[in-house]
Amino acid sequence: MKYRAEIDGLRALAVLPVILFHAGFELFGGGFVGVDVFFVISGYLITTIIVSEMAEGKFSIVNFYERRARRILPALFFVMATCLPLAWLLLTPADLKDFGQSLVAVSTFSSNIFFWRESGYFSTAAELKPLLHTWSLAVEEQYYILFPVFLMLVWHWGLRIVFLLLALVFAISLGVAQWGVSNYPAAAFYLLPTRGWELLCGVLSAFYLFVSNKHYSHLLDNFLSLLGLGMISFSILAFNESTPFPSLYALVPTAGTALVILFASPNTLVNRLLCWRPFVAVGLVSYSAYLWHQPVLAFAKHYVEGQPSDSFLLGLCTLSLLLAWFSWRFIEAPFRNRTSFTRASIFRYSLAGILLFSLLGMAIHYTNGLEQLKVLSYSDDERRNYELVRRSTGYDMYDRMYSADCKLWVRDARELPQAQFEECVTRFGGPVVVLGDSHAMNLFNITAMSGQFQFVVGLSQGFCRPHTPKEGCHYESSKEFLKEIANQKPMVLYHQAGSYFFTDQNGKYFFDESNVIKVDRYLNELVDMGLRVVWLGAFTEYGLSPHLTPTKPKNVPSHSFDVFKQLESDVRSVIAGSMDSYRYLSFDKFYTVTDQVIFDDCLIWRDRDHFSTCGEKLISKEARWYALMMD
Repeated sequence: MKYRAEIDGLRALAVLPVILFHAGFELFGGGFVGVDVFFVISGYLITTIIVSEMAEGKFSIVNFYERRARRILPALFFVMATCLPLAWLLLTPADLKDFGQSLVAVSTFSSNIFFWRESGYFSTAAELKPLLHTWSLAVEEQYYILFPVFLMLVWHWGLRIVFLLLALVFAISLGVAQWGVSNYPAAAFYLLPTRGWELLCGVLSAFYLFVSNKHYSHLLDNFLSLLGLGMISFSILAFNESTPFPSLYALVPTAGTALVILFASPNTLVNRLLCWRPFVAVGLVSYSAYLWHQPVLAFAKHYVEGQPSDSFLLGLCTLSLLLAWFSWRFIEAPFRNRTSFTRASIFRYSLAGILLFSLLGMAIHYTNGLEQLKVLSYSDDERRNYELVRRSTGYDMYDRMYSADCKLWVRDARELPQAQFEECVTRFGGPVVVLGDSHAMNLFNITAMSGQFQFVVGLSQGFCRPHTPKEGCHYESSKEFLKEIANQKPMVLYHQAGSYFFTDQNGKYFFDESNVIKVDRYLNELVDMGLRVVWLGAFTEYGLSPHLTPTKPKNVPSHSFDVFKQLESDVRSVIAGSMDSYRYLSFDKFYTVTDQVIFDDCLIWRDRDHFSTCGEKLISKEARWYALMMD
């Protein structure tokens, strides 16, 4: 196909805002739309190549996959290989294990599925995941696998029918995306069915230009291409983490990109701007720049204490571009040269890389982040603190929940031992029922070991909340169970992670009142059954890994308290009308007295946002909400 320099300029317009957005610059609050611009460009370029070759009877799917392998895999493998020693040096065993899992996912073109599935329970903060950005590569790779096969199957029906079919799929995908952002936002963000319409925006543009490359007037081309550029720029500057994606809002940058592709003809203002040599230069290395920026930022944030300065972040962005030039010059370009690397060698190296990184990732996973080797590499102080972490952690997932007489914890009410439950009812009457997610697992242990309540039942399960419907979650069965025991006058204590009242948009978070409304609605349904309900608000989350060196901060960062104080206010505002039907209590009124990470030779945190067993014991003694709850 004919080279279009303005497309490289458009790539620069996509990648630079993404980098600045992930660096945290507020001016580029909508910089994440650069990924959407990339999707449209990919759809356009790939379709142009395939359709042109099919029209000439020259298309070969083997040639197509060879070109994709040359373009994508060498630079990707180089970045992954460079990440390995940095991961070893900077990550804790738990984070290294997570990194190993991501290596397997990236190698098997499924990292979007991996990060979607991992987006909740005990996951590393998004901005600290070195390979998080590869989710968009996985979406494109899945498209590369499916789209050529689809065209080969339907090509004989004619361009008109194929175009109409693609337009239909576009409409369905867009509709599912709009529905998904309200009901399954994480899945909508990461998965191909809700992202496919963005690629198809480029696909349909390619079909239009293939059938009719007619430009009606220079004035119209100027207007429409300027409109498209304005739509992209508006998205970058006006959108932010509160903008649901990929919804109808995403039509602004994607339709804008399509307008630029369709109408930025030679001598238009947009064409001259995008063909500006610095833009084209950045566009040429944009793929490598995209690959490098997230690992550079993530590893730096693992290393640096506190919030990095703007000048430091700009330096990291510049470093990403310098590394991009290096890998473009010495990795991308040579591997795209067919005289240097034959088709057979490309396929051999690709398969070897996939197998190597998959095996390395599995080895890291199954050795718990190379835990034993990591411990051997620690200094005496680091090893002492790491052992303190291990002693203090107490329970891993569900394995070590508190157990005592009439202190019963299960994932699902249907798993309760009936004979034991009925015996406890006979002795003590209705139980205190602790309901919620993994934070409610913490709360069950705190409540059960406090000595304040004789009969406690925990119905709590990680990543399960009324506003996150998921297969295997317990809320409907819990509701049925509570309805059955309503005559016993149980008290329901609801608690969940506050971070899940924020919605994650590519590593940025915003308060989502719809999630609070769903919890409020659920609790009011329990009140309508005649149950006494207390909602214990979210506790301030530490937000960082337990550090191994004593030189690191020991206190919860002040900005974490600021975030959760604002969250407390926001939640109270949303549920103000329900304050008379159930009781809402603040957790932090007693929690903040134990805000130190290391406290009386006890590490109270097991990870970024869950208490260790030692922490649970300390807090169970400090808690002052027991009396408030019983008022």
